[in-house]
Amino acid sequence: MNLSRPSFTFTLLALVLLQTATSVLAQKLTQPQLGYRSVKTLTNKGLSFKDLNKNGKLDTYEDWRLPVEQRVQDLISQMTLEEKVGFMLISTTRLAGDASFQQGAPKSEITSGFNEEDLVQNTNMFTRKPLPYPMMMAAGTTKGVMKNQLRHFILRANTSAKIMADWSNNLQALCESSRLGIPAIVASNPRNHITADASIGLSVGTTVFSKWPGELGLSAMHDLKLTREFADIARQEWAAVGLRKGYQYMADLATEPRWQRIEGTFGEDADWVASMTREVVLGFQGPKLGIHSVGLTTKHFPGGGPQVEGQDPHFDWGKDQHYPGNRFDYHLKPFQAAIDAGTSAIMPYYAKPIGTKYEEIAFIYNKAIIKDLLRDKMGFQGIINSDTGPIEMMPWGVEQLSILERYQKAIDCGVDLFSGSGDPSLLLETVKKGLVTEKRINESIARLLREKFSLGLFENPYVDPELAEKTVGKTAFQERADLAMRKSIVLLRNSAKLLPLAPKTKVYMESYFDNGRTKEPVTVIKPTTNTGTLQFVATKEEADVVVLWLMPNGGSLFSSAGAPIELQLSKNKVDVGHVNGLTSQKPTVVLINYTSPWVIDEIDNPNVKTVLATFGTTTDAVLDVLSGKFNPTGKMPFTTPVSRQAVLDNQSDVPGHLKPKGYALFTFGDGLSYP
Repeated sequence: MNLSRPSFTFTLLALVLLQTATSVLAQKLTQPQLGYRSVKTLTNKGLSFKDLNKNGKLDTYEDWRLPVEQRVQDLISQMTLEEKVGFMLISTTRLAGDASFQQGAPKSEITSGFNEEDLVQNTNMFTRKPLPYPMMMAAGTTKGVMKNQLRHFILRANTSAKIMADWSNNLQALCESSRLGIPAIVASNPRNHITADASIGLSVGTTVFSKWPGELGLSAMHDLKLTREFADIARQEWAAVGLRKGYQYMADLATEPRWQRIEGTFGEDADWVASMTREVVLGFQGPKLGIHSVGLTTKHFPGGGPQVEGQDPHFDWGKDQHYPGNRFDYHLKPFQAAIDAGTSAIMPYYAKPIGTKYEEIAFIYNKAIIKDLLRDKMGFQGIINSDTGPIEMMPWGVEQLSILERYQKAIDCGVDLFSGSGDPSLLLETVKKGLVTEKRINESIARLLREKFSLGLFENPYVDPELAEKTVGKTAFQERADLAMRKSIVLLRNSAKLLPLAPKTKVYMESYFDNGRTKEPVTVIKPTTNTGTLQFVATKEEADVVVLWLMPNGGSLFSSAGAPIELQLSKNKVDVGHVNGLTSQKPTVVLINYTSPWVIDEIDNPNVKTVLATFGTTTDAVLDVLSGKFNPTGKMPFTTPVSRQAVLDNQSDVPGHLKPKGYALFTFGDGLSYP
């Protein structure tokens, strides 16, 4: 019998396995860059490690050669109960001079120092009712880190890249000086979009970061490759200043046209939104969390779109969510895409489902939603991060429970990280009274630590402020964002073949935006650069063509008082008489900035033959489309209703393109190009 060939094959296989093992070992032993300020380093077999707990020896959690799970369990064994409980809170952190959440506070210069003032509120800022106890929205920084044991923070400040980077380093140095040297992780809401509602908790608005169209505009580009590129660019900017966690993006579907958070979504179609969600998760995080990643918190599970009459569950008048079209599962598709892409965390919404098989309590307290559906059925193993204040401010359906019982119920459902409060005392009391076991707390701590270890924060949480200044908003990034601005514009109607505008056309252009603070909503736009061959004039009488850019204004989400939500232009600070006067006198190009699916029947008459949609873009981008320098390719991310009655009759969980015939004026996916 000839054994030479099998023997040779076995030997070859053994060599390959040995080489692979050697390669993997060598890769594991590559010295990472260590960032530190006050701790000493330890040397072991020629490699360096940080002595984070200052005991003069190499502990398992300090050894970057070891698997993450070993490091996690070792650190948990060294943490006190107080340190664990503080680790389960994420709250606003403020820089010196930063007055976030302090309405009417005098403006002062924001610097990279710490704000050492506790911010305590006695009134629910959403419902305007008294709180059950004073709530610490933000702790003084040093107190928060050293006494309250906080290590998760939300940065609200809008300031320079250098100040953010310097402050981040100062924060990490403070954390490094603590008993175990556990680093902080800093989160933010979106910072890269042109947005109409830049309220705290929604978006930071226009910043020093590269400026891209709003989330609806990203979707309207209909370009998944550029969407991934956007996320990768934003990732580089965020990481450069020390932001390693994103409270973004919304996987909610824009199926109820009155919901006031549609501006932050990717639109109405579950399959398309799933594709968009996958691209942003992979762009920010990569195939898996690593030292260059920004971990995302996808929100708001199981989909916040189908609110009753569009009211939002930040408020008690908007706490109900329903599914009259029986499409609960339809809203899960984008979240499954996020899970499959590896999203680091998921945030449930405040709302409570009505008329479903699920208990009518807020999703964060709903075990069938969080454990049975999200964890067990959909396979999510990451961090479950509450939205801001469900324990103290929005306990819909469990109002009768005490604060301790609310913590108990939410943790029993699977919540790992509670947003909104910087005071761990009541959560600590919950554990000490035996309502929650320390073993269950350890499960949450393990998930939270895995994220930090995977991001490389234990090795180097520090950033280079000079590199941050060079990275954030750099020209090459903005050039790609400028392309996105153009691709986000949707040509909806061109029945008079007015576009592209012919050379030497005399154009009168105005934007119309009533912010409620200025007397005159009209701004005449008379650009002197990037005009191509168009001639811009100062009055409509001189013009061959009028360009009218409408920016309806429904007001901030947080200004809601529970009144019925209307989508007609006249109900959203647009003078329809002014619009109709212009369109009746001259050939007119009407652009509408959509932050909601506006009802435009008040101006939609035979004179309105040319209509475009924008979703947060620039004048230069608009001019390039109007002149034909850029041929429009955008597609509508949602359907717009034909009338107010269509809105009233709609089923909140059904996307517009699947609603009955007669609902739509412009439909999801609509969008023309020039011949």
